[in-house]
Amino acid sequence: MPVTHLKNSFTPPECDGDVLSVTDLHFAYPDGHAALKGVSMQLCSGDKVALVGPNGAGKSTLMLHLNGILSGRGEIEIAGKRLTRDNLPAIRSMVGLVFQNPDDQLFSPTVFEDVAFGPLHMGLPEAEVRARVDAALEAVRMSGYRDRLSHHLSVGEKKRIAIATVLSMKPSLLVLDEPSAGLDPRARRTLINLLRDLPITMLVSTHDMKLVQELFPRTIVMDEGRVVADGLTHDILDDEALLFEHGLEKP
Repeated sequence: MPVTHLKNSFTPPECDGDVLSVTDLHFAYPDGHAALKGVSMQLCSGDKVALVGPNGAGKSTLMLHLNGILSGRGEIEIAGKRLTRDNLPAIRSMVGLVFQNPDDQLFSPTVFEDVAFGPLHMGLPEAEVRARVDAALEAVRMSGYRDRLSHHLSVGEKKRIAIATVLSMKPSLLVLDEPSAGLDPRARRTLINLLRDLPITMLVSTHDMKLVQELFPRTIVMDEGRVVADGLTHDILDDEALLFEHGLEKP
C-alpha cells in the first residue's frame, strides 16, 4: 500500500521523539499474519495524538508493543530509554496503557486498592503510595470514590478509575485504546474534558472521529500495518480521498 503524503505534513517543532520513538517496527503473529510492516513515529513532550484506521490496521498491536506485551523487530524508545527485556519493568512504569474494557484493568475489591496496586509493586513507602493514589484520583475527578467497590461503578466511572491506575505510576506516556467506546453522552463529555486537562503526553487509538476532531491537534492514520498519514488533524479530516481510501468518515 502506498504511503499517503499530506500537503501540510506535521513535524513537531524542535522535537526528536523525546517521549516516544518507534523506528521500523515489524511484527507477525504465529499464524504468519504480518500486523506491523515497518511502523515509525515520534511523540514529543505534551503531544496529544490520535491513532486512527480501520479494524485490522495494526493499531492495537502497535500499542501492545509500547510496554513490551508484544515484541517485534525494530526499535522503541520511551523517554530516551530503549525497550529491552532487561529494562522492561522500568518501561512499563513509564507507559500507562489503558485498555478498551476497564474490567480488564480493575481486579481489586476497592478503587483505592486498584489505584494503589502499581505503586505498591514498585516498592514505594506507604505514605508515597497514598499520596499517589490521592493525586491520581483527583486528576480523574474521582476523589470521593476511593472506598467504593470497583465492580459496582458505571462504565464511565470504571474508565476513569482505569486511567487513575496508570496515572499513579507517574508515566511519561499515556496510551489509551478506544476510551470513548460504550459511553453515554454525559460520560463521553466528562472523559473528553478529562483527557483535555491531563498534562501528559498521550497516544489514543479511536474510531470516534468527533473525539479526534475536538481533542487532538495531530492524527496518525494506520492501515494494513503501516503508517499511511501523519499530520495536522484538520488537514487529515479535510482530505476526503484519504479518509475514504482508509475506511474513515469525516465527522
